[in-house]
Amino acid sequence: MRLFLLPVIGMFIVTAALVPSAHAQNNAAYLATYVEVMPNAVAPGIALLKQYREAILKEDGNLRAKALAEIDRPNRFVVVEAWRDKAALEAHGQSAATSKFRDKLKPIADAPYDERVNNALYVAQGKNESQSGAIYVLTHVDVIPAGKDDCMAALKAMSVDTASDAGNISYEVLQQANRGNHFTVIEAWTDRKALDAHAMAAHTRAFREKISPVAGALYDERIYKALN
Repeated sequence: MRLFLLPVIGMFIVTAALVPSAHAQNNAAYLATYVEVMPNAVAPGIALLKQYREAILKEDGNLRAKALAEIDRPNRFVVVEAWRDKAALEAHGQSAATSKFRDKLKPIADAPYDERVNNALYVAQGKNESQSGAIYVLTHVDVIPAGKDDCMAALKAMSVDTASDAGNISYEVLQQANRGNHFTVIEAWTDRKALDAHAMAAHTRAFREKISPVAGALYDERIYKALN
């Protein structure tokens, strides 16, 4: 899956997330890797992603890793990782586990994988709701450079308002490291009913109206479930 077709972010197997310290979170580096396998290779794709996730969790400097499958397109996945700092992320990129994952993906890939490196913008510790059966949403928000500050203000307000919505587990906003006007929003919800209620909330509709005039690409929101 190519992200220029998917402008996105914003999480994936529910693994026990390690909660980083405030200092670690301020310096954390985030990586979102979008993967698309051939429709007849879903099963081996899932197996490969699970192996990769487990390997990531054992690497030095990893804070968490989740592997998610898109609900409406089961051959498309995303792996979201959080690392202690940029150095830890760079070491991961050169690791044996990463090389092995990339090599095994090539024969079954339907498109080149797409990696997006992000920094934390508005990230808070998630709530204690059970993540069993949770719904995850990744949205890539792309605005024109002149609209970056307005978008950041709108995303900050959303991070506050959404935290009060019933059924919200977490709402994280990341900023792409090499494109400051691109953002990844990662949401976790207890179930689809809670997500649908959030979509109809006044503050959600107001957010979409605010960023529409400065949008640089289609607003792309994708719904996932964790790989078990």
